[in-house]
Amino acid sequence: MLTDIEIAQQAQLLPIREVAAQIGISEDELEFYGKYKAKLSDELGDRVQNNPDGKLVLVTAINPTPAGEGKTTTTAGLGQAMAKIGKKAIIALREPSLGPVFGIKGGAAGGGYAQVLPMEDINLHFTGDMHAITSANNLCCAMLDNHIQQGNSLGIDPRRILIKRCLDMNDRALRNIIVGLGGKVNGVPREDHFIITVASEVMAILCLAADIDDLKRRLGNILVAYSYSGEPVYARDLKADGAMTALLKDAIKPNLVQTLEGTPAIMHGGPFANIAHGCNSVRATKLALKLADYCITEAGFGSDLGAEKFLDIKCRYAGIKPSAIVLVATCRALKYNGGVPKTEVAEPNLDALACGIANLGVHIENMRKYGVPVVVAINRFGTDSEEELRYIERYCREKGADFALSDVFGKGGEGGVELARKVVEACEKPASFIPIYDMNLTVKEKIEAVAKRIYGAARVNYTSAAEKAIAEVRKLGADALPVCIAKTQYSLSDDPALLGAPKDFEITVRNVSLSNGAGFTVVYTGDIMTMPGLPKTPAAHGIDVNSDGRITGLF
Repeated sequence: MLTDIEIAQQAQLLPIREVAAQIGISEDELEFYGKYKAKLSDELGDRVQNNPDGKLVLVTAINPTPAGEGKTTTTAGLGQAMAKIGKKAIIALREPSLGPVFGIKGGAAGGGYAQVLPMEDINLHFTGDMHAITSANNLCCAMLDNHIQQGNSLGIDPRRILIKRCLDMNDRALRNIIVGLGGKVNGVPREDHFIITVASEVMAILCLAADIDDLKRRLGNILVAYSYSGEPVYARDLKADGAMTALLKDAIKPNLVQTLEGTPAIMHGGPFANIAHGCNSVRATKLALKLADYCITEAGFGSDLGAEKFLDIKCRYAGIKPSAIVLVATCRALKYNGGVPKTEVAEPNLDALACGIANLGVHIENMRKYGVPVVVAINRFGTDSEEELRYIERYCREKGADFALSDVFGKGGEGGVELARKVVEACEKPASFIPIYDMNLTVKEKIEAVAKRIYGAARVNYTSAAEKAIAEVRKLGADALPVCIAKTQYSLSDDPALLGAPKDFEITVRNVSLSNGAGFTVVYTGDIMTMPGLPKTPAAHGIDVNSDGRITGLF
């Protein structure tokens, strides 16, 4: 059996100009990064802005195992399957972070015969967007420390610096550090922190910005610190916004690549959904809607995280709404939610499946609350038994949910034809999309709307630090922004060990921070880390490159 990278390396890629031509993009509207990757120019966006929008399809999932349930694979395969049934579709995805690539989860370009190519480039440096975001963020941090060193005319309190340095790598040793210890000329000593690049506000801003002017405005609005007198200090006060924008002038342009079967794929931005808003860029999604009849996009982790944020944050700012939601479910994740250890989810276990399937039911009901038709994609793995698959199908029928068995991993687009037809049918059904909360609610009311209506919590508790931070958000006049809740991906609760469909649990908000430039309030629950660490045996152990430059070991 071939590995994902072996399948990818045997594929015959189309020149990217040919992929672009399929959706009416000329060579003059491409900025080439080699033969198989290109950025899409601003001129293209201007040209198609008056085109009618296609149908928007959101791919999400149930609560996953640590290895993920194949949302990207399903998205790529669904795009390929749309072509099989004669539909013009584009997929719109996030760019992978190097953290998971070298950590536990592996790459994020799909798998098997439903991949986005060139997968090695995409999973490594791609077109440099991640590095540009890292540089822009860290430039702001450097300018802040330099401002303090050079006299601190803004009166910045080193104890109340909010912006953190970032790195697109899992490096737990950098979570909490001390800087400026080299004497007078090397900076003022203070406590500092690193977060992973995909959790940074700069990443969120890139993904939500409408254009370069909006990008610059949002960057300038980043709340970086407070002064000794308690006044807010923004990135524009440091005069950092112009230079940060200059570093991002190319990164803001979406990237065009292709699936294994030549379906156009726009990849842009990469925020995590457990600690950020988990969606690709507004620019990429809106462009895809103008270029095809169907735009298929995905949001990170389960629907309680990525989909909720897509629907309550991204759709508001972008002025878009989905015509259908695809909910990816797997036997192994349902068995995991039924209490089976992650090392045993490949073994048949109908009792555990029956115990954990309530998790699927919660996600179906939650997505229905947004007024959008839902289709369950039962993502087939080679270890699934027919009895287990039939059990999930019967459950979907009992729930009145449309469903399709998907085998895009093993068969590519052909394995997703039934799913594609169900999605097309769902897109023609009546939809009345409505977010889960009103923007005029207070921060606490929005948190509790998500916690109770989506997670199923009975109560929300707040630490004293969270209470103080919420009061500060209100004082800054940011009460009307949406909330972005940072929470474990493994449970509907804030406890990763509370699997299945828990009831009568309580959520604890331990802190809150304002992402003023991005335009949302981040709410921290549980023990969620904004700088992950590598596992005992990281995926990096198995990655290598030979003397011909051929990479091995990438998922």
